Amino acid sequence: MYKIFWSIARAGVRTEPAPAPDPALRQEAERLNAEVLNLLGRALAIRHVDAGSCNGCELEIHACNNPYYNLEGLGIRFVASPRHADMLLVTGPVSRNMEIALRRTFDAVPDPKLVVAAGECACTGGVFGESYASRGRIANVIPVDVAVPGCPPTPRQIIQGILTAVTSGEKLALPR
Repeated sequence: MYKIFWSIARAGVRTEPAPAPDPALRQEAERLNAEVLNLLGRALAIRHVDAGSCNGCELEIHACNNPYYNLEGLGIRFVASPRHADMLLVTGPVSRNMEIALRRTFDAVPDPKLVVAAGECACTGGVFGESYASRGRIANVIPVDVAVPGCPPTPRQIIQGILTAVTSGEKLALPR
């Protein structure tokens, strides 16, 4: 045990320093939050649906909520019910067993609704493609507004896809 403590004391703390505060980034976050609130009149509510993925994209989606990316600071939050959602964030290829559940979830989201397909599997079917067990990409089952490619996409790409859907959603005349 002493050997381990001695090794830790000798090595010291080996972490990277926290990033320096960036006032321009803070102003951009405030502008995006104001844009989301102006467009929707409230926070953007997202319902995440895993249609049969390997969970790589889910790890990156969870990272969007950490203090570094702070998705909730932009006025965007995840909800547990599709009836409270403005947007569906779907990952993975649609497995045959999830096809009906995905359609029901899509139908449960009130109009107007947005759909973002996150990850290579959600966009193209990925390595799974279409087979006896998979319907392939999300667009084969429900309409997709924005596709975010990558295996898995980075949290920054996911946030960019969400914001792209919101800004293109202005033409949908979302209710307040």
